[in-house]
Amino acid sequence: MEMRGALARLRRATGLPVAFGGLVEPGRRRMRISELNGAATPALRGLAVTSGNGLGGKAVALARPCAVTDYSLSRQISHEYDTAVAAEGLRSVLAIPVVVRRRVRGVLYGALRTAQPLGDRTLNAAVDVARDIEQTLAVEDEARGLLAAARPEPRTGPAAGAGAGAGAGWEQVREAHAALRALAPRIADPLLRAELLQACGLLTRGTPPPAVALAPRELDVLACVAAGATNAAAAERLGLRPETVKGYLGSAMRKLGAHTRGEAVVAARRAGLLP
Repeated sequence: MEMRGALARLRRATGLPVAFGGLVEPGRRRMRISELNGAATPALRGLAVTSGNGLGGKAVALARPCAVTDYSLSRQISHEYDTAVAAEGLRSVLAIPVVVRRRVRGVLYGALRTAQPLGDRTLNAAVDVARDIEQTLAVEDEARGLLAAARPEPRTGPAAGAGAGAGAGWEQVREAHAALRALAPRIADPLLRAELLQACGLLTRGTPPPAVALAPRELDVLACVAAGATNAAAAERLGLRPETVKGYLGSAMRKLGAHTRGEAVVAARRAGLLP
């Protein structure tokens, strides 16, 4: 999760001077504060927050946003973490859970050093930032699932591709290739994005000659076309406009010396650009 970037966005969206957050530890009922933005001390860094305890633990347990006007005096929460919160001088605090498929994956906090109601506008702005992270995590989960399901054994030798274009099983490989290429630009994690593109390379038959090299978006569009998508369907999958897809497809066809969509797909497969 891009926690550091999310905290910067939370501060901009809400106007709160302090933001911090962290991830729920896999297989455990607690989250650990790993990132601080606007903090004056390191008091909160590394703090392990158990589900149900304190404001963040309450947000984890209930899977919904929580806020207090004066942390140290609030009767709505338990007070295991008062020392760290007081060391940072925080009073009004909100905690927003990051929930993906009904599971809390992390918590974003925003805070003031004065005791005053934060208001619905501030809370809603913080929730919007959390929703953005949830979408990113959902896409990354989908990408990891595709990698686990579609990672092939590398093929070598002249016979490796013989007959590989036939059969329903190969159509599934082509669909997986198109799905992976469509997801890659939406992945924030650079390591996961690189792994996705590496898997795409394993699904193809070889390295294209320099004269037939396509731009990444041209290849994305062609992968969708190879999987049977129309321009409109490719546009929806890739988050592009139909006319943009048409432009990328036309450019790919020119580079491949093809006059039709079908010829372009065949040429790309021969060049090792598509499975």
